[in-house]
Amino acid sequence: MNEPSSPFSDRRAGQAFLIDPPGGKPGPGVLVLSSWWGLNDWARDFAKTIAAAGYTVLVPDLMEGTLAESAEEAEAALGALSPDELSGLVMSSAHALRAASANADDPIAVIGLSMGASMALWISARLPDVVSTVVVFYGAQSLDFDDCKATFMGHYAQDDHMVTEEDRVVTESFIRLGENDTEFHLYEGTKHWFFEAGDTFDEDASALAWSRTKDFLATNHPVR
Repeated sequence: MNEPSSPFSDRRAGQAFLIDPPGGKPGPGVLVLSSWWGLNDWARDFAKTIAAAGYTVLVPDLMEGTLAESAEEAEAALGALSPDELSGLVMSSAHALRAASANADDPIAVIGLSMGASMALWISARLPDVVSTVVVFYGAQSLDFDDCKATFMGHYAQDDHMVTEEDRVVTESFIRLGENDTEFHLYEGTKHWFFEAGDTFDEDASALAWSRTKDFLATNHPVR
């Protein structure tokens, strides 16, 4: 939770972190779907960074409280989750955020990281009237985007042991086949999770990716 002197207003929504922009008045909604590292300090800080740009941000705890210290532990924890419950949580979170944002009739933006990126792409197809803007970090998905109404931005690592070049190309191709506006970026010299705190964090690439994301949100999901 923020200190009392913080310019932010944050709220608890079940197993989630919900934060409003400075001043406490709700803004347009941004749903953040984390990687398998879960609802950790980095995810909360990222939500605060987005909120500082004028948005109401919801980060559901996709990993049900698990904060893994290794990829092996995170993979095991993910494998223990129910896919149906996980997808249901993502959908309910999207609806809850929409209701908590500045205008409950407006669509939301979704930012997904790694496994959360795959789910962000999935929900854009599953709830086309709810999701208008999607930003994904090193995640892939092969599905029909024909009914999507969203605009997409993707950030991908050059040396990625989890998302291959083929995965990235196929994902972009499927989105473009749905005639959706798409902007994908490849970051040289980076690895999976380059945007997040950890061993593969890349400060320069992360800063560039956030700058692009912030501009993308301002254009496609503006604060009014």
